[in-house]
Amino acid sequence: MSQTITLYVDGACKGNPGLGGWGAYIVTEQGEYKRYGGTAMTTNNRMELTAAIEGISFCPTDATLIIWTDSNYVKRGITEWITGWKKKQWKDVKNPDLWQQLDQVCQGRHITWHWIKGHAGHAGNEMADQLANLGANQVMSEKKNPNINQDQDWLLSDPFGLDQAEAEAEAEAEAEAEAEAEAEAEAEQHSTTIQAQHPQIKITQAQHQLYGERQLILDTETTGFYFQDGDRIIEVGAVEMINRKLTGSSIHIYINPKKPVGDSVNVHGITDEFLQDKPIYQEIAQPLFDYLQGAEIIAHNATFDMNFLNMEFEKIGLPKLSDVCQVTDTLAMAKNKHPGQKNSLDALVRRYDIPARDRTYHGALLDAEILADVYLAMTGGQVLLDIDHVHQHQNHDGQYTNLTASHLELVVIAPNDMELEQHEQWVKNIEKKNGETCFFSQTTLAS
Repeated sequence: MSQTITLYVDGACKGNPGLGGWGAYIVTEQGEYKRYGGTAMTTNNRMELTAAIEGISFCPTDATLIIWTDSNYVKRGITEWITGWKKKQWKDVKNPDLWQQLDQVCQGRHITWHWIKGHAGHAGNEMADQLANLGANQVMSEKKNPNINQDQDWLLSDPFGLDQAEAEAEAEAEAEAEAEAEAEAEAEQHSTTIQAQHPQIKITQAQHQLYGERQLILDTETTGFYFQDGDRIIEVGAVEMINRKLTGSSIHIYINPKKPVGDSVNVHGITDEFLQDKPIYQEIAQPLFDYLQGAEIIAHNATFDMNFLNMEFEKIGLPKLSDVCQVTDTLAMAKNKHPGQKNSLDALVRRYDIPARDRTYHGALLDAEILADVYLAMTGGQVLLDIDHVHQHQNHDGQYTNLTASHLELVVIAPNDMELEQHEQWVKNIEKKNGETCFFSQTTLAS
């Protein structure tokens, strides 16, 4: 049986570019292993990548790896962005040699990646950071680089990772922009392919590229209430939401049911004549299934919509939608939240003061858009933005009053003479290095 190994990987750089080191702290069932190394001239991100490569390479290929890194650049690169980079054959990607090495060493392995905040006191991350600095110091000792002061003040060597964090943020922003552009182009191509299969499948592209689990707020219109009696779907509409934000992406399709709509026309206003030239379900089923599958489906009285969708997909040999999607019923949520009250979509719109829209006739896409507003109101509520009123204080009468910044008493600890002398010496070292007056000098502060 394969073992589980935990790795903490980190990079360090004194200057960016500059002298750098990498460290990998490896915890196995047999014991702990510490690996490190460095390079005379490198960057923060290259050392972060090297640490991951070296750490993984040390482990048996059949082991399950749990990797912790304080570099979002590494974590998101290997889990999100690398697919797009491969598709464009690594064009304009920074550090392609190391990304390709990392990709290669990950092949065939079971790896779970996690991000951890750096310099936050986590023992594993701190050990990896110490190893990375040890790697850099080893290179400095071996090379005896005259440009590096070995007695350098530790505060001048970015001990808190501020320069490293800034450089990593810049690299991450560039990589994320590349990935978003790639994802947008891929989504547009996918939409074009779907709509080419049938011109009456209307898909709008996401205006905001967000990362997270997809939620699709969905509604259908049908020829009647009973799928068991042969009623069919005539309209499907859904809007996409990620991290409680509407992306702008949606799908909307009218479908010819090959039977009269009957009295249901009084509900949705969709006539037999209107549906005559629309595609049958078999023509649009696969693109619709591709758009919906894997997302969380949110619908009002979801059982009704899912029964019809499951029936329609099964008719042509596709899986039930409920087997490939999580389903959330906002009607059940509303009944639980407002027992004994009316919980129709119209009632919830009034209850949550959702801007009114013309619902003389029900429409699948319109109802999906309205339900999205209702769902956000029902699950989120008002967010308090006034920081001065976030905290409350109970007075002697048992009443709660707002606790503002003016009520807080800050403790001020004054430095002693020795600390002031040490501070002044530290300031002089900085001024000597930079050739100009330091902001922290007592003269500057006094003025």
